[in-house]
Amino acid sequence: MSKSALEGVTVLDFTQFEAGTVCTQTLAWLGANVIKLERPGTGEQGRGASADRKGADSYGFIILNSNKKSITIDVKKQAGKDLVYKMIKQADVLVENFSPGVIERLGFDYETVRRLNPKMIYAQIKGFGADGPYANFPAFDAIGQAAGVVMSVTGEKDGPPMHAGVNLADSGAGYHCAIAILGALYQRTMTGEGQKVEVAMQDVMINFSRSTWVRQYMTGGQETPRVGNEMPMAAVAPCNVYPCKPGGSNDYVFIYTSRVPNSPQWKRLLKVIGREDAMDDPRFATPESRYEHKEEIDAMIREWTMQYTKYEAMELLGKADVPISAILSTVDITNDEYLRKRGTMVEIDHPVRGKLVIPGNSMKLSASPLEVQPAPLLGQHNREVYKDMLGLNDEEFEALRQAGVI
Repeated sequence: MSKSALEGVTVLDFTQFEAGTVCTQTLAWLGANVIKLERPGTGEQGRGASADRKGADSYGFIILNSNKKSITIDVKKQAGKDLVYKMIKQADVLVENFSPGVIERLGFDYETVRRLNPKMIYAQIKGFGADGPYANFPAFDAIGQAAGVVMSVTGEKDGPPMHAGVNLADSGAGYHCAIAILGALYQRTMTGEGQKVEVAMQDVMINFSRSTWVRQYMTGGQETPRVGNEMPMAAVAPCNVYPCKPGGSNDYVFIYTSRVPNSPQWKRLLKVIGREDAMDDPRFATPESRYEHKEEIDAMIREWTMQYTKYEAMELLGKADVPISAILSTVDITNDEYLRKRGTMVEIDHPVRGKLVIPGNSMKLSASPLEVQPAPLLGQHNREVYKDMLGLNDEEFEALRQAGVI
């Protein structure tokens, strides 16, 4: 049977909420042995966030913590610290995304960890750069978006800045951190040394937004504006959402044709919607002139899309090699049979919540198979980790449990 890509790599997971948990979940999906260290009794804060019934982990926690192990440990007690120090000596990666300064106050700063294990990859996710003026500021997803260009270019032209409807800064930072950890692990195979990995949400959002600088330079240094559903890099039409039947809140398609001169996509679109008469119209002869007459183009397309469902319109234009997608909601995606088969959406059987369909691993490695496992219950793997990894006997294990250390 094939081994997983990160088999043999042990990750100590001091993460919470989304940014850090996405990072460690990604490593778990690649086959790493991810051990989530949590407070006895309550666990990480995400377990209780928006939990809708007593005694059940939140759906957010379940979705972001599959394929991990959970142990409980009170790191404020010296006995708890000592157990973590023993784990550090055996582990390969430590990941944390506490508020600035917390991990250091707990006694697990980089220098301490490095002394215990020079091969450790020590990864931190924060809102801002550790050596900058905002280093100690708290940050969540929307803060990262605001500080990293995203909100300044999101929204309608005459409206206020808006944050994206998905957690770009949180998940983006998590994925960036996972990529950096993989690079550090590879470098370690050559040098034998670990290193510190630092990821800031502001940096990640700037990185995600780098194409917006094209517009700035094209306009002589003016800040890139908000343009709604248009493309911020350059004026192009069509580039919008168009209504479909039966007219529900997400019964729309997004249609775009290339702004490259002489691209055949515009004429293909006109042929499908039955408007060949517009092919020789001088108003629509170039990408620039089409943008100047975008209202007429939008009306033309809207008249056609309203005759079809979003799936029908997507089928007709997509097969004609015109860029289009239905606006797919969470329910649409959940019910998509192909995405279930592909593993993009997976069904898990959670011991408390029951059967759930949740997003699965988006990475497909031919020689690294993965079956998505439910997020662990709090302390589910205490006995396994403390006995197998640290070699505690039954008496030692029970004494720690009775003392409230684990």
